[in-house]
Formats: sequence, structure tokens, C-alpha cells
Amino acid sequence: MKKLENDLFLRAARKEAVDRIPVWYMRQAGRSQPEYRKLKEKYSLFEITHQPELCAYVTRLPVEQYGVDAAILYKDIMTPLPGMGVDVEIKSGIGPVIANPIRTAKDVEQLSLFQADQHVPYVLDTIRLLTEEQLSVPLIGFAGAPFTLASYMIEGGPSKSYHQTKAFMYTHEAEWHLLMQKLAVMTADYLLAQIKAGASAVQIFDSWVGALSAADYRTYIKPAIVQIVGTVKKHSPATPVIMQAVGATHLLPEWQDLGVDVVGVDWRMSIMEARTRAGGMALQGNLDPSLLLARDKCLAQAELILEEGTQELGFIFNLGHGVFPEVSPEMLKELTTFVHERSAILLRGGDK
Repeated sequence: MKKLENDLFLRAARKEAVDRIPVWYMRQAGRSQPEYRKLKEKYSLFEITHQPELCAYVTRLPVEQYGVDAAILYKDIMTPLPGMGVDVEIKSGIGPVIANPIRTAKDVEQLSLFQADQHVPYVLDTIRLLTEEQLSVPLIGFAGAPFTLASYMIEGGPSKSYHQTKAFMYTHEAEWHLLMQKLAVMTADYLLAQIKAGASAVQIFDSWVGALSAADYRTYIKPAIVQIVGTVKKHSPATPVIMQAVGATHLLPEWQDLGVDVVGVDWRMSIMEARTRAGGMALQGNLDPSLLLARDKCLAQAELILEEGTQELGFIFNLGHGVFPEVSPEMLKELTTFVHERSAILLRGGDK
């Protein structure tokens, strides 16, 4: 593996001292970059992710352009599902669409056992290429969490209400827990394969779990997450694990005993308040992505976030959700520089 010239992200994730706050952005690789849009004129997401050289280029591009302190592997959370027998297609303007949604116990029982080396060798080849030859910053691998994956598998595509998913959860509890178990096994195997290939950290994306109450999370979701994190930590205890969700700050108390190292926080809760509810874990966040279209307000809010984030060890600057297509690459570069320079002053004790 190529020696890391910049390990700020890893040190912050482990709550070690840093001389500036590390920064990276969810969805930093992709839709907001002209180079990526040009590629998409020729290749689909599926085609890009299946070509390691091309996928590595997309992954490392924001590191080179913005100066961020970590790369996030370019792929989709649905990537491992075909290996389980799920017929999924990423449709432009819609998102993941599943031709064989789960409706019965038999549908759950028929899901295949996922094997990373067999089903996603191109993902692992991309990681090796990046970490052995190209990156000087940590590479973050990731996987979709069971609830979020299940919501697509049951709804048949994107949803705003998750009515079908919740109905299945409430009325087919045995089948639901079997589905969570199968997805937990797949997710842990997938994350460990990425770590073995060279990923320095992994992130669990539970994008839509904020739709659940804390009580339902505890009953229907948490056992699977505990299983995933426990398996990853058993086999790779030094690898930082990040839990990231949207609209889920009410679940912070539930995440305290998961065994993760970092929790993502969105803009609905301040960093200071999150610290009081996160049980000592490192924090990642929490700029509202919409502010990337309002430069002055964006930098002013970043200043406030940094003032709170630098008061204790264990803070990584990020967005509360992902970069969207209308964001200017120049804004992301300017924000990265601002975070680095301003946090360095704050950490030295300057005008807090």
C-alpha cells in the first residue's frame, strides 16, 4: 500500500490531535464535476464502476481538485445487491429500480449468499489501484445499511414515505428479521473485503433510517447494525467505522453502543448539542449542502461549525448530506481551503 502523506482524517476519526480539521464531502466524486459529466456522456454509472482505471480516476479527481483529506470510493450503495439475486437497474432521473421487489417470505429466503471476491471483483480492483499507486490520502469504503437497502428492495425503487417497507416490517416480523440478517452478513463481508483490498476506513450509509422512531430502530434495525460493526471490528479492530444517516439525530443515543468510531451529524443539530448526545464518539458534519449555493452564508456557517468542532478532539468537517449537481467545484475548493486555514488558527488558540 502506498504511504499516506496526509493522515489527518484518520487521526481525527481516532480522536487524536490534529493541526487542522480534516475535510471531505459526501458525493464529492461525481455529478458536480464537469469532467465527470463529460464521462457520463459516454459511460453509464454501471460502466464506470466496472472499469477500475476509470472508476479510480473519478474517485481521486476531487482530492486533486479540492485538496480534501480523504477520498470516498465512487460506487453506488446498490452495487452488491445483484450478487444476492436482486435485479436492480440505475435509471437516469429516477435512481435504483428493482424488477423483483420483495413481497413474500419466499422472496427473502431465495436471496443468495454474497461473496465479494466473486460478485464485485471490480470494486476491489479499484481500491487496490487507488491505495497501491494513486492516493496519498485515506480511501473510505462504504456500504448501504440494511434498512436503506431493504427500502429499495421492498418499494421497488425510491420512496418518500417508506409505507410499504414499514408495513412489511410491522406485519412480517420474522421475514423482516431474516432480511436484516441476510443484509447484515452481506454488508459486513462487503466492508471487510474493501478493508482487505486497502480501504483505510469504512462508512455505513443508512440514508433513510431517519424515517423510523427510536423505538422502532431499537427493535427492527439496531441488532443488524450491531452485528455488522461487531464483525468488522472483530476482524479489523483498528479500522475506523463511520455511521452516517440523514434526518436521524434522534438516533444518536442509540448509536452510542454500536462500537462505531465516528457518527455523521446533519444540519438539524449543532455540533455542540451532538457532542452531548453522542457518548464521546468523534463527529462528522454538518454543513447544509444548500449553503454551497450561497457563498457568504456558507463560509459564515462553516466558521460557526469550526468554532464548535475545534473545542474537542475528534471532528471531521463534512456536509450533512451529499454534494448535488448544481454545486460549483470552485466553491468546494474555496470551502476546503477556508476550513483548513481557519481551523488551523482556531486550533492554535487564535481568536476563538
